[in-house]
Amino acid sequence: MRRQSPIDQLKWWQRVRDHRYIRMILFLIVSVILYFLMLGNMMHDTLDVRLSEIADQDIRSPITVEHRSETESRRAEARDSIGPVYELKREYAETQVRKVNDIFDLITQVRNEESEENGEELEEEEPTPVSEEQLFEDRLTYIKEVLSPGTSNDLSDETLMTFLQTTDSQLQIARESTTNAVYEIMSESISTRELADAKQDVENQIAISTVSNRLLDAMVEVAQFAIIPNYIYDANATQQMREEAAENVETVLIREGELLVREGEMINHEIYEQLRLVGLLDDQVHFLPYIGLALLVILMMAMLSYYLSQAKTSIQTNNSHFLMFIIIFLITVVLMKMVSLLEIIEIIGLPYVVPVSLGAMLITLLIHTRIALFTSVMFAIIGSVFFNNDTAGTFNFTYGFYMLFSGFAGAYFLEKSNRVSRILRAGIFVSGINVVVVITLLFLKAVQPSWIELGMHLVFAFLSGFIASVLTIGLLPFLEIGFGILSTTRLIELSSPNHPLLRKILVEAPGTYHHSVVVGNLSEGACEAIGENGLLARVGSYYHDLGKTKRPHFFIENQMKMENPHDKISPQLSRTIITAHPYDGAEMLREYKMPKEIIDIAEQHHGTSLLKYFYHKANQESEQEIPESQFRYPGPKPQTKVAAS
Repeated sequence: MRRQSPIDQLKWWQRVRDHRYIRMILFLIVSVILYFLMLGNMMHDTLDVRLSEIADQDIRSPITVEHRSETESRRAEARDSIGPVYELKREYAETQVRKVNDIFDLITQVRNEESEENGEELEEEEPTPVSEEQLFEDRLTYIKEVLSPGTSNDLSDETLMTFLQTTDSQLQIARESTTNAVYEIMSESISTRELADAKQDVENQIAISTVSNRLLDAMVEVAQFAIIPNYIYDANATQQMREEAAENVETVLIREGELLVREGEMINHEIYEQLRLVGLLDDQVHFLPYIGLALLVILMMAMLSYYLSQAKTSIQTNNSHFLMFIIIFLITVVLMKMVSLLEIIEIIGLPYVVPVSLGAMLITLLIHTRIALFTSVMFAIIGSVFFNNDTAGTFNFTYGFYMLFSGFAGAYFLEKSNRVSRILRAGIFVSGINVVVVITLLFLKAVQPSWIELGMHLVFAFLSGFIASVLTIGLLPFLEIGFGILSTTRLIELSSPNHPLLRKILVEAPGTYHHSVVVGNLSEGACEAIGENGLLARVGSYYHDLGKTKRPHFFIENQMKMENPHDKISPQLSRTIITAHPYDGAEMLREYKMPKEIIDIAEQHHGTSLLKYFYHKANQESEQEIPESQFRYPGPKPQTKVAAS
């Protein structure tokens, strides 16, 4: 089997690195790592307890959950506490009075018909003899047929006969007294239990001395017949009031941190049910936290993926830089997880030592401040899960707030001042912000902390920024070299006059050095005007004519008080010397393992331009026309705006 050459291996790695699915794979790896890192903070611990056992420790609820059975029990009690609802039907009084009047109207009608019939009989020549008793019997039968069955059955024949046989004046008194008594009694509430008393009251109401006892008894019977219950049970209103009472019962909650059972207390059925509701028993499996955590990770990765794809930075298209971002992200997250595991030591304020600003600092130095700020938000969300104080499934936004400001502080300071020598000072700045945030959080709790507690919190908050800056200084060179990153700090280091190659230019070609500084200032301004990396343009300009140090006196800026050597050589030789300097410089830069961006600037800064002076001189000396291609730089042309500047 043929062994692959280094060139073949390099091409294979480039194909893998630039594969379109590599980002998806990296996001998937990060998602899986995040899921398992946060899993322990989302899953509730379970207890091996049995009914009627004695608790060997205090047990508190890890979450807030509704106690549904207790809530339903209290609602049932609230419903039962509401008695039947009755409604006073005032219209019943008028209805019953009309019914009494209808009875008297019918009797009056029958009496009038009787009188008319007697008059007609007198006019007849041969009247049919009918006894008075038979006549009243016929009228009574007619009245009972006209009345409703219920009324005719409830009123006795004697009562109806009495009304038929009484005088008109007595009948009118009976009508008025009976209807008045019925209306007055029915105007008050009468329940079924009070019906007998109401009928007795109507008898007392009718008791008058101006009528015969027989007529009085008839009046009482009609009045008592008309008295009915008017205070009626309302089923709909009763149901509505009972439901309102149930709805007004507050939901019974088992609150997070609530003491469910004390050490030494027996676990009865009620306590056992509460332990089951909060998920502390090992007899059930809850899948919802697993699903919720997966959705949280997907949401964070989706937001991060979208933002990185829209941000105009190198990681938008460079998978190597994207991999570097993922490594920085995971390093920071793992450090956060490690610090969160130290909470079992129970040292006051220890979680504040987490160096979350490490990620923000590295991303600011190596990629861009905007990416660092957005990633700090992700760190804050993840940190609020890691440091949820063993309350599974919750977010501790106190620590999330602290981590957010810590990350923002690191990104902001290094954006304004990005020299390597000031990374430690950036750590001090972050420490100061951390201290202010911790004091703010402690004071917002409205609880006076002890001096020891306050001091411990502040010490750990201060150490956080210092540790982050030390780790940043330690990791930065490895990331720069490993991923070929030309960071701002690296550019600043390369711009130092003490760099061996810059000293070489200064000593061997001082004119070229001065020329390079002038070009650097011009190109920096030009690049910044169009939104390009001005610092890269300036540093690249410092090195772009390094190749002139091979033959410095052949370049006019270095010819001080000396004869021009090009006057003594042919234009073709001058061309060879002049056009060689970009490639000589690029070769020297490669020997010093300088960044590729600097090498490209040195190699491409002349492109394929024409050496006009020597081209015209050669044409003047030659009898034949010389093609321009012989006096052009071999190229390539500048591939970036920075190289072209």
